[in-house]
Amino acid sequence: MANEVNIYSPRYLAEVVRQTPAVHTYFRDTFFTNVKTFATERVDIDLVKGDRRMAAFVHPRVGGKVLKANGYKTESYKPPLINPYDVTTADQLMTRLPGEDLYSGMTPAQRAAQKLMEEYATLNDATTRREEWMCAQTMINNACTMQTYIDDKTEGEKLYVKFFDDASDHTYTVATKWNATGGDFFGDVKAMCRKLSKRGLRAADLVLGSDVADAILDMEKVQKLLDRNSGIIIGTIDQELSRYDGVVYMGTLNFGGFKLNLISVDETYVDDEGKVRPQFPKTDALVTAPGCGHLMYGAITQINYGDTKHTTIASRRVPKFSLNQENDLRKTILKARPLAAPHNYCPWIRVKNVVG
Repeated sequence: MANEVNIYSPRYLAEVVRQTPAVHTYFRDTFFTNVKTFATERVDIDLVKGDRRMAAFVHPRVGGKVLKANGYKTESYKPPLINPYDVTTADQLMTRLPGEDLYSGMTPAQRAAQKLMEEYATLNDATTRREEWMCAQTMINNACTMQTYIDDKTEGEKLYVKFFDDASDHTYTVATKWNATGGDFFGDVKAMCRKLSKRGLRAADLVLGSDVADAILDMEKVQKLLDRNSGIIIGTIDQELSRYDGVVYMGTLNFGGFKLNLISVDETYVDDEGKVRPQFPKTDALVTAPGCGHLMYGAITQINYGDTKHTTIASRRVPKFSLNQENDLRKTILKARPLAAPHNYCPWIRVKNVVG
């Protein structure tokens, strides 16, 4: 008799999760590419400040002058738990699944395996969207506020993580809106780039809210400078859809030597109240560079199905299965403890309400 595979064993569930198709998300995939898992619930973050100091001149008879370590600040955080689940009843396995052929002849056991994969794909999608939201919020606010829930309706405590001391140095304020008379689009963006370069950080991308992107295309100065007959090569606008929903690569512009990729972001999400929200504010802009942050995962401790001992697992996704035999209910759970954080101190500069 062939060996039967227990589809609810931790090993099988982990393989199901591993093979779940990846969901593409702009902020997470572009700016938080450095991923690290920890074997503990808490994660340690080293915030390194940019360094532009020069070495000292010394007398030839002197061995040298010590360049003191610029140092860094280490913070320890306990990432919040993401814990979506799905419930399957016995009667669901007796009827065909959505998309299943009417005469497929699929058995309840085969249907259970198929539904298990679909459930984890759904849970993984929801978790990834939450990570994308966390990455975007971290860049927008240099901090992230997370509302926990005790159940579907009852709010728990609010968790707040910030990456600055008293006041954040990640913002810039314009004197005049960019689409108003006297607005200085090129000068303001150049000043934002300089804030980064003075810290020894790179400026490569100009992330734009959808209203800002539309306003830039309508600016007379931008249109004149893009004219090849003007004698000034300021850049190229050649809009192109990206693989990320709502994200458009617009082209490149030169801001006093800082050549930036212009990226329009009209990505949305559904909040906890069921309302559609923009992932990035429509009237804001942000200067940064790819790979400026990292995504860290705290460990998950749980009792696996069929076991009696606690197991600690260091992974981006940790599946779990539980069974209510009395009511013939099966629960599939996907756990994660992510935390998005900057790699350096304030590697992004945000400006609010630049059009309107």
